Amino acid sequence: MQTRAAPFAACLAWLCAGHGGAQSPALEVTDAWVRAAPGAEVAAAYFTVHNAGSIPVTLSGVRSALAASAMIHESKLDNGRSSMRPREQLSVAPGATVRLAPGGLHVMLAQLAHPLTPGEEVPLLLLLAGGGSVAVTARVRPLSAD
Repeated sequence: MQTRAAPFAACLAWLCAGHGGAQSPALEVTDAWVRAAPGAEVAAAYFTVHNAGSIPVTLSGVRSALAASAMIHESKLDNGRSSMRPREQLSVAPGATVRLAPGGLHVMLAQLAHPLTPGEEVPLLLLLAGGGSVAVTARVRPLSAD
């Protein structure tokens, strides 16, 4: 009986160590910040995401303890007219870098728990398609920040 249990135990240990074929995403998130808008119930969060892994990674949503809702949005300028629309998801190819910045992709934080002040930290949880998440802390910058 002991000879049959040893290979099973070794296989189980191998799977638990993360070698079961599913790679964990190698997402690097840098320069996370939120633009403060005094007295506003909404704010925009920005950051840079780099996929250092060998498989595509898809952000399927965002959460924040300081906002009732958080969504990936995209701003565009068409014929001199600015528009903003939600993005269901954001895919980051292997080796690619995607920058969320003013005037383009961003995270819209709505129904803030309180007005944000420069220097404050805002927790963000980036949700990944297929499960998993990445915790990020974004520092609040003044309204004039770019």
